[in-house]
Amino acid sequence: MIDVNDLRKGVTFELDGNLYKVLEYSHHKPGRGNATIRIKARNLRTGATLEKTFTSGDRVPEARLEYHNAQYLYNDGEIYYFMDTETFEQYPIRAEILGDSAGYLKEEMPVKLTFYGSEALDVELPTTVDLKVTYAEIAVRGDTATGVTKTVTVETGIQVQVPNFVEEGDVIRVDTRTGTYVTRVQ
Repeated sequence: MIDVNDLRKGVTFELDGNLYKVLEYSHHKPGRGNATIRIKARNLRTGATLEKTFTSGDRVPEARLEYHNAQYLYNDGEIYYFMDTETFEQYPIRAEILGDSAGYLKEEMPVKLTFYGSEALDVELPTTVDLKVTYAEIAVRGDTATGVTKTVTVETGIQVQVPNFVEEGDVIRVDTRTGTYVTRVQ
């Protein structure tokens, strides 16, 4: 059992027979009475999100998870396939479960698979990923008084806000936790 005060972003717990991963966490302490903990969590089996409020002092069962090094292989639109790098077994994970992180996956990318028993539930991406810019608007000259940005599309189809000097064909590094531009690689 874990205290609800320990339900930070990324923690996995059980509730009513389902596994949830915390997406957002907020702690609210009113002037009187017990503190309340509000979380937004994703069901790791269905991909549905849940918003729940706990009272300080409540406890929830902790999920015992295992992590395996894996490699992203391919997707068929609805299902993404990963291969365990030690056993070479392939594991499918539905797109709803991956959510926004599916936009950062490139073929042969190393990832960590999260297992509950023998069931692959979630993917932990590297902190940053290098992606090639496939579409960028032309930058307007003279518009540099402030940190002007523009939206570009990268090879996986996601859009990223970048500085004006980034052009089509450049490779940029993107933070997978926040979806923000880090630096230009080439």
